[in-house]
Amino acid sequence: MNKIGKVNLGVFPTPVQKLENISAILKTNVYIKRDDLTGIGLGGNKIRKLEYLLADAKAQGAQIVFTTGGAQSNHAMLTAACANKLGMRPILILKNRGVTKPLGNLLLESLMGTEVIFMDTGDYADIYEEMDRIGRREGVPYYKIPCGGSNALGTCGYVDCAREISGQGIHFDSIVCAEGSGGTMAGLALGAKLYMPGTSVYGMMVDTDPFDQITPELMRGAKELLGVDIEITPDGVFYQDVCGPGYAIPSQEGNAAISMMAKEEGLFLDPVYTGKAFGGLIKMAREGAFRETDNVLFVHTGGAGGLFAVLDQS
Repeated sequence: MNKIGKVNLGVFPTPVQKLENISAILKTNVYIKRDDLTGIGLGGNKIRKLEYLLADAKAQGAQIVFTTGGAQSNHAMLTAACANKLGMRPILILKNRGVTKPLGNLLLESLMGTEVIFMDTGDYADIYEEMDRIGRREGVPYYKIPCGGSNALGTCGYVDCAREISGQGIHFDSIVCAEGSGGTMAGLALGAKLYMPGTSVYGMMVDTDPFDQITPELMRGAKELLGVDIEITPDGVFYQDVCGPGYAIPSQEGNAAISMMAKEEGLFLDPVYTGKAFGGLIKMAREGAFRETDNVLFVHTGGAGGLFAVLDQS
């Protein structure tokens, strides 16, 4: 496997814990991978991706780091935190989508003194053009990170995570994660093929993008970077639609999952990603998708900041 440059930002390995009460309720063995404990900000999956992406930014001499997402993007908040830590200036250009009041992740960005710009556009291409316009105006080297950090390089962070999971002492029949931009799911799916043959990976789609096309493309890109000889096939890679009423709009199933996790296990999910994703896992379990003897791993990708924004909508 090729050695790709990365910086050390997170606290790894993150723990795997059995959800004893939820396992009893769902009649299968449910575990949680605590990637909400990655050590920067309020934690979250983006740290694994940013270790690769910001290493590339540093190697290119970037003084400014741009990224994007919805108004409550956990990725954007963590990019700002990590860029600051590494001595680069973050600028966030966010879609005017979701809660735009100074709550949740926007409050955290304010505490860090982050420059945040909102754009009324439905097309990320407009935002990437604006990044170039501002970068040229600033006249210093800059680096653009895509929404969610989901490109081939960022995807390598979750290949690392799959390798980490494979060494934590439990064989998992299924891994379940939220899928909002594709990189986490793609990395886990590629990593499962490499390190956990026979493990199925389920992407719980919280947006309406064509993830059945996006995910394999990211897997192929990461495969090329890593130099691994493995065929990218759809075997063991599955997608579930949990978007509900729309991206960043809470769903009834997601809210019920948030309440179950809080009440039964004392852990907190968010309404945009992990709540909906765990709601999908609950639905699968209740429909008989898992056997009583199965080990099912839910990857907690963080996002707690968004929970404190959605409360304003209640």
